[in-house]
Amino acid sequence: MPTKIEDVAQRAGVSTATVSRVLSGKPYVSEDLKVRVLSAAQELDYRPSRVARSLREQRSRIIGLIISDIQNPFFTAIVRAVEDGAHASGHAVFLCNTDEDEAKETLYIDLMLAEHVAGVILSSTTGRNPAYNHLIHAGIPAVAIDRRVYNVPLDTVLVDNIGATRRAVEHLIAQGHRRIGAIVGHLTSSTGEERLRGYTDALMAHKIPVSDALIRIGTPRAPVGYLAMNELLALPAPPTAVFTGNNLLTAGALRALFDVGLRVPEDFAVAAFDDMEWAIFIQPALTMVAQPTYEIGRIAVELLQQRIDDPRRPPQEIILPAQIIARHAPLPAAVPIGA
Repeated sequence: MPTKIEDVAQRAGVSTATVSRVLSGKPYVSEDLKVRVLSAAQELDYRPSRVARSLREQRSRIIGLIISDIQNPFFTAIVRAVEDGAHASGHAVFLCNTDEDEAKETLYIDLMLAEHVAGVILSSTTGRNPAYNHLIHAGIPAVAIDRRVYNVPLDTVLVDNIGATRRAVEHLIAQGHRRIGAIVGHLTSSTGEERLRGYTDALMAHKIPVSDALIRIGTPRAPVGYLAMNELLALPAPPTAVFTGNNLLTAGALRALFDVGLRVPEDFAVAAFDDMEWAIFIQPALTMVAQPTYEIGRIAVELLQQRIDDPRRPPQEIILPAQIIARHAPLPAAVPIGA
């Protein structure tokens, strides 16, 4: 059985109230009592209950971070930024991965409620999970990142998906491409829907017909990108270029091009959303949309802390610019988007 606070009190020969005061760092406890209590706690391997402490203090020191796909390198810098910000404010991070599964997301939200976390930062699955309202009704501060959450008043940190995608596709158009494919994530998420809209906006602005045959939509994973690229290449009139909606889809599409012997960009052009460290090792290097990933996480922690301090303030939506990193291309090396 786990050690209880009563066991520590009995071993140290003090009251449970004294044990509580020592372990919570309260003042006005003699050094002799502190030594006795801490020694007893160590001997008994006592670990205070986070939930019980949260109920007493009315505030946990845990921030829940719920992300949609831990395999996506996009989230690496976000997790680091959230952890950095949380540590600076005396919080720890509880990381959960939903695998783009709404049922799993609901399970983790319920866990956050049970743990009485100080707040939650989440990248949603569909943006329409009724469980988001559970956080609001429980009074737990929450911030949405990367994807919109609909019909729930949350602080939100996003990237200009439409503008960034439009400029990326216009980069392909400027190179003379007119038959341009698109491989994007599910339209149930705001990132998939907005990046598809940026793609179609770019084509229409240049009077290029939008063809459903050139568009592939699916779960943003590498195998999906691989299959989608092969389907586009198998068309009677295949595209000469493609826009890919995230780094995992890009990885799959590049593997498909490699497998059929097509070189990028000599034989086939690619413009991809999400910059990746390994992109510089591809020769010629890829043109990509670079998102301010660390900044997303940093701002999310700031908004969460503001919400903790002032629960009644109106929700904020912050849309950050992205950059086109045009490698081996006529565009400048860094073209601001949405500035």
